[in-house]
Parts: sequence; C-alpha cells; structure tokens
Amino acid sequence: MSIVSRLLNPPSGSVPSFALVPMRRRHVKSILAIEERVYPKPWTAGVFNSEVDLARRDERHYVVGLLETEVVAYGGLMFAVDEAHITNIAVDPEFQRRGFARRVLLELANVAIDRGFTALTLEVRVSNTAAQAMYRRFGFAPAGIRQRYYENTEDALVMWAHDIDSPEYRARLDAIAEVTS
Repeated sequence: MSIVSRLLNPPSGSVPSFALVPMRRRHVKSILAIEERVYPKPWTAGVFNSEVDLARRDERHYVVGLLETEVVAYGGLMFAVDEAHITNIAVDPEFQRRGFARRVLLELANVAIDRGFTALTLEVRVSNTAAQAMYRRFGFAPAGIRQRYYENTEDALVMWAHDIDSPEYRARLDAIAEVTS
C-alpha cells in the first residue's frame, strides 16, 4: 500500500507518525526525488553526501522528516561564528501544507539555540510568499536581496532572525510548537 493510500485510508484509530531523524546517506536517494520535484536546479547526490560528511564532523546539522518510513521533508543548518544559516528546507509536494516544514524549522531553530548561536539567516525566493510567511512567523525579517541568486534568474530575499537566544524568542518557538503538535 502506498504512503498516500495509507494517509487517505489509515486503519481505524491510527494516524501516520511523523518523526525527525538525522540525515544519513541512505536518505539521499529519497531526498533527490524531492529535490527534482521542488527545485529547477536540484542539488546532486554528491552535494548531499558531502553535507552528511560535514554533519558527522559537526560542521552542519541535517534532518529528514519521515512519515512512517518515507522521507517527506528535510532541512539543514550550516554553522558560522555566531550565526546558523539555514541551507534548505523542502517538503515533497504531495505533503506540503501539513506543517512538516514548520516542524523541520522548529528543529533547526532549537539546534541553533542549543549550540549557542544568537542569529539565524536564510535565503528564500522572492516568489515564495508562503515560505516567507512561515519564516516571518519564526521572527525572520527581510534584510536584503541577492540578485539573480536562483538559477541566475530569480532574486533571493535574505532574511534574519536575531536574538534567538533570548527568552522572547524561546516563547515564540514554544507557541509555534504548541500549535504544531
């Protein structure tokens, strides 16, 4: 039975479970299938394998979102001096608008805080207003534009969330987590 069939017709009383786990090489094939569906110029297996290696050296942090056993989402962080940079967050189009990206972002924000960072940053397509709205909910604010950043055709909006180590930001994440659970 396919994952879509299981979601649409779960056994009575059962709800498919979503879990975040560390990204491993065994997940790359599934991640690439999502990349192909959501990005005009997807990352390669080599790039993801390299990121997994960097995560093993504690220079990155990547997670995959599993629905039962199927990879439906993923995201990652790159670490700098006192900030963490969100490298990517993606959800399989069949599973978008179900809160999975929000759960990935919550995990990444919490990892950044736990590691002692004071700011988070990312780039998002200027056309991706849904993602921008989610990032604003997490306290990200526009800080600039990177012209022709995506495929040398579309601009990226640079967004920052500052003071992520503050009690106010913790309260923001707790409120988001409460709605998400």
